[in-house]
Amino acid sequence: MGKKILIVGGSAGGAATATRLKRIDPTAEIIIYEKTPYISYSSCALPYFIGNLVEDRRKIFVKTPTEMEEENNIKVKINSEIISIDTMNNLITVKDKDSIYTNDYDYLVISPGAKPSKPDFPGIESPKIFTLRNVPDADKIKQYINKAYVKSVAIVGGGYIGIEMAENLKNLGIRVTVVQSSAHILPPFDFDMVELIEEELKSNEVKLILSDPVKAFYDNGDIIETTLTSGVKLNSDIVILSIGIKPDISFLNGSGIELGEKGHILVNSKMQTNFNNVFALGDAVETLDLVSGFKTNIALASPAARQADIVANNIMGIEDFYKGSLGSALIKVFELTCGCTGDNEKNLKKYNIPYKVIYTEGHSSASAYPGSKVIKFKLIFSENGKILGAQILGEAGVDKRTDIIATLISLGGTVFDAAKLQLAYAPPYSTPTDIINIVGLKASKKLKSKNF
Repeated sequence: MGKKILIVGGSAGGAATATRLKRIDPTAEIIIYEKTPYISYSSCALPYFIGNLVEDRRKIFVKTPTEMEEENNIKVKINSEIISIDTMNNLITVKDKDSIYTNDYDYLVISPGAKPSKPDFPGIESPKIFTLRNVPDADKIKQYINKAYVKSVAIVGGGYIGIEMAENLKNLGIRVTVVQSSAHILPPFDFDMVELIEEELKSNEVKLILSDPVKAFYDNGDIIETTLTSGVKLNSDIVILSIGIKPDISFLNGSGIELGEKGHILVNSKMQTNFNNVFALGDAVETLDLVSGFKTNIALASPAARQADIVANNIMGIEDFYKGSLGSALIKVFELTCGCTGDNEKNLKKYNIPYKVIYTEGHSSASAYPGSKVIKFKLIFSENGKILGAQILGEAGVDKRTDIIATLISLGGTVFDAAKLQLAYAPPYSTPTDIINIVGLKASKKLKSKNF
């Protein structure tokens, strides 16, 4: 019998760690504990399930608990909540529907994810106020919308989930108002780029209220009233609360596992906690910003997937290191695709890192080819040409260019490298001198390089 490995949390990060471990060592005894009925699903697909773009609910799931056990020989305990960890004696305490019991481990992997922030506003407990984080949340929202014939919604919070929900609910014919406490939505994008995204929302009749925090809710039975700090009162059938997340780690109390200033689990580059046989990953951990080197928490699927491989490798004696989180992300906002990677101006100013900026426009494909779309590009780079970040908007080709810049940043690439890249070309897909080359050339000239 191989190592005994217990995994707390069965969503993407935990499930990916389990399957990687089993591929390396088929003799390992692996048990996943998940407090909901579901494991291994795409939480990013949930807004599209609510909006009926994902019609078959089963397609949300990568594997069911039964499939995980039968196909991978990994035990899964659903509806099982970890209530404490004894790191000195390598024990966890589990509460299921029938009992409370303990189990021992050689290695423990903590991947609990995060839970929605829910401030103590007056009226916050109304059944008309929903959050979206997991499958049960999505089921609850979808069922209520259909049962109550919802015609209007107030979305509090303009992050990724809030804006994706705005689009999907609007496409269902629901009147949507987005309330954001700060001056702009989507914090990963700088103001000069996010204003274009806000215009896309407005052109699709999504109402935006900015710089006006929520003060209270009042449920009068028929509708729910959202009162803002300005005194404005919004009436809607339901409220979607999407104002951030926090680590779901109350079970770590008394465990001795060290946490950061904001309550995230501290890990080293091997994803180990301060206990050598306890690893952590995903939304609940604090890592390093790959660009700045400062501490951060980036709750995205891609970093969690990379961390899962690193955790599994290190448990199995294959030394591997996580260099940091890049924050590469895409969001669809009606006809607009919005991509970002690396650091934005706000973060670089916060960290007192000098930078330069270049803007340009190009086309997703040859301009003579039908369907060619304009791409708007913002590149942020250092005084020696190192690429620090990018924000890209357009109706086509944004995903490809975002990934190219993400790759360049990951490899320590410069604007000079971007200018010289030899990228694949055909008229339906790009131009002979791609916008990546163009922005690299412009940035190189701004640095007054002798080579350009």
